Amino acid sequence: MNFNNVKVPKVPGGGAASALIKLGIVGGLGLYGAMNSLYNVEGGHRAIVFNRIVGVKDKVYPEGTHLMVPWFERPVIYDVRARPHLVESTSGSRDLQMTVYLVVLRSADTAIDTGSLATYSMRLNLAFLPEYVKIGLRVLTRPVPDQLPTIYRTLGENYNERVLPSIIHETLKAVVAQYNASQLITQRESVSREIRKILTERAANFNIALDDVSITGLTFGREFTAAIEAKQVAAQEAERAKFVVEKAEQDKRSAIIRAQGEAKSAQLIGQAIANNPAFITLRKIEASREIAQTIANSANRVFLNSNDLLLNLQEMTLESASVRK
Repeated sequence: MNFNNVKVPKVPGGGAASALIKLGIVGGLGLYGAMNSLYNVEGGHRAIVFNRIVGVKDKVYPEGTHLMVPWFERPVIYDVRARPHLVESTSGSRDLQMTVYLVVLRSADTAIDTGSLATYSMRLNLAFLPEYVKIGLRVLTRPVPDQLPTIYRTLGENYNERVLPSIIHETLKAVVAQYNASQLITQRESVSREIRKILTERAANFNIALDDVSITGLTFGREFTAAIEAKQVAAQEAERAKFVVEKAEQDKRSAIIRAQGEAKSAQLIGQAIANNPAFITLRKIEASREIAQTIANSANRVFLNSNDLLLNLQEMTLESASVRK
């Protein structure tokens, strides 16, 4: 059978279906382009654009909504706000923590008397224990916004994990090694300032800005902690002994001054009595007045001889020294 001369009837509406398909494709492509040609940069963020043809563009896009070419371009958004990073590092101090405190540890073989205090020499084998300092650091970092294209080319998006741990550990070890254990405590601000200076210089080489560096904790070995406690106890005992000595000295001076005052008072009273016997009568009157006032204010009633209460003032006679003579 020959099918070459067979006529196929035309289906009505075939051109409209083709037009609808074309319109759907164009509409889909337009919708895809509209949805993927816009991107938003939130507050505190910056964006760079990677182009499949030219690579990373040098322009940094600020906050807001921006245009891009779909599929050919892809935005990379960075958070440029300061973020904290907590890092702990273990390092040895300049004196390996132990050498300065050999004379104050309580685990002693021999006590050496130094007067008001007693210091102790520790066993020799403890001097060589590898004790280290554990230091915690909090660092506030952020990328330099103008250098985001360079950061993306050299470090990528996770620049913090690539750079910060290594430079922080290296800086901590270098700085802590310059101080002994006691200086790390007494000169903590100076240590923090030195760490910040070196870290800022190192981070600037990677286009990373440091806003703040602070030491969050210093942890020493058990031997050093015991040495610090022993030193504090010894210092308190010394201060207490000093206070006792000063108090005894003051008491001694007070007793001398009081004795001198009493002697002078007795001398003056003797001179007054010798010059005027009425002085004793005056003292009797003052004493009787105080006794009478005390009894008057008392809720109880007391009946005593007037001679015992020094109230027999009428019988007192005032005689001058010249008459007695």
